Amino acid sequence: MPSSDEEPEPKKAKQSESDLDIHTRLPRERKEMAEIVTKFKFNKKRVQMLSKVDEVPDCDGVVYWMSRDQRVQDNWALLFAQRLALKYEVSLHVVFCLVPSFLGATYRHYHFMLKGLEEVEEECRKLNIEFHLLLGKAKDSLPKLMEEHHIGGVVTDFSPLRVPKQWRQDVLEVIPKNIPMCMVDAHNVVPCWVASDKQEYSAKTIRRKITDKLPDFLTKFPTVARHPHTSKYKAKPVDWEVTEKSIEVDRTVGPVEWANPGTHSGLDNLNEFCLNRLRKYADQRNNPNVKALSNMSPWLHFGQVSAQRCVLEVKRYKKKLRDGVEGFVEEAVVRRELADNYCHYQPKYDQMEGAYKWAFDTLDNHRDDKRPYLYSREQLTQAQTHDDLWNSAQLELVTTAKMHGFMRMYWAKKVLEWTRTPEEALQTAIYLNDRFSLDGRDPNGYVGCMWSICGIHDQGWAERSVFGKIRYMNYDGCKRKFKIDGYISRFGGKKHKYIPPPTTD
Repeated sequence: MPSSDEEPEPKKAKQSESDLDIHTRLPRERKEMAEIVTKFKFNKKRVQMLSKVDEVPDCDGVVYWMSRDQRVQDNWALLFAQRLALKYEVSLHVVFCLVPSFLGATYRHYHFMLKGLEEVEEECRKLNIEFHLLLGKAKDSLPKLMEEHHIGGVVTDFSPLRVPKQWRQDVLEVIPKNIPMCMVDAHNVVPCWVASDKQEYSAKTIRRKITDKLPDFLTKFPTVARHPHTSKYKAKPVDWEVTEKSIEVDRTVGPVEWANPGTHSGLDNLNEFCLNRLRKYADQRNNPNVKALSNMSPWLHFGQVSAQRCVLEVKRYKKKLRDGVEGFVEEAVVRRELADNYCHYQPKYDQMEGAYKWAFDTLDNHRDDKRPYLYSREQLTQAQTHDDLWNSAQLELVTTAKMHGFMRMYWAKKVLEWTRTPEEALQTAIYLNDRFSLDGRDPNGYVGCMWSICGIHDQGWAERSVFGKIRYMNYDGCKRKFKIDGYISRFGGKKHKYIPPPTTD
């Protein structure tokens, strides 16, 4: 494998249909990288050993415990698991442990995830890889499967969030001590622990650390090959319809039509972005009325498409669209990995105590300031405020499962202004984002709320009521940025009469 990615030159001749078809081109490119997975040099800095042992004992198979990165190709964790299985000439298994409920996730989220996993199962079957969907927590279901299938090694995903961290620790404590378990960061381009060994203050402090390491990590992907060692033990085919009915979630928040789940559809969206929207990305991505964004966040959150693949695709257009490409790399690599860095090294990533001291102090000093309006969580959920722009942003979130990035900043800052305390504001913003957005329960979401409300990765500004020194945004400022009437008319955020809450003595 080359040490750095050499992006193909944009074709000068007219492109054929097959050149434009991402599903035709990518398999060919992966096969050119390595016909079989053992022929490429795996960068072992992507891997962290979790167990005290690192040698696979005599066994019949290796497991990739899939969690954050729910795809087959472009997945360094599965590539490493296959590498181990090939080295020891054993079968390869992919396991996903499905919990019936998770941090308030709704049917919208589970539907998107399960449809993507259904695609993973089919792709594994074609590659002679056993796919197992286990119900319940991994610490209860994974060890049993390992014993039944005589598994001798576990590879799993990296996540900086506290619940997945606890899942990993729980599994490590219950599997046999002679079985090695390792973790691969297949979500970030530069692995989180390689990018930095501490919580970074801002994009400015982490940018150079990441960009200096990109030549070693922003490489092309080899293919996950058809596995030559067949398992003695066959996985039970998943009844996806029964599985979907078994989940214990709020079904009033349903799927959306614009985002079809699964890697195939995610790559389609990526390709369409490169061909049609990337040219507007540099100058117009902060205008909610212009279709300039990649809209890749649902597929990135569920790991159905790799951020590294997104960057490799976008960089194909570097000569023609340099500013757009550089802007996308800043957002998809530097900013995304800054969010992972914060959540990994700051255990209180979703609490006011996770803010910098200056921000905590200024919010605390202004916690008793009179709010111009006070709204309940239910009123905010229903977009029932006096502000038609804010209402439209909330309706965009509810109806499309995402919110334009610029509007998300305004939206969260108004939650701070219209709730009784900064703690209530933060928890309300996280609740609304996690309930409706397809990329909820994500480092980017937590950091977005913490930036808007608690000043994370920002600096102090002119002091004012309620906000203190936290950066302020208002309605008139948005009017100067873009034509808000078009946005409001699109989502129908009508004004509601403000009714003051009853006073309490």
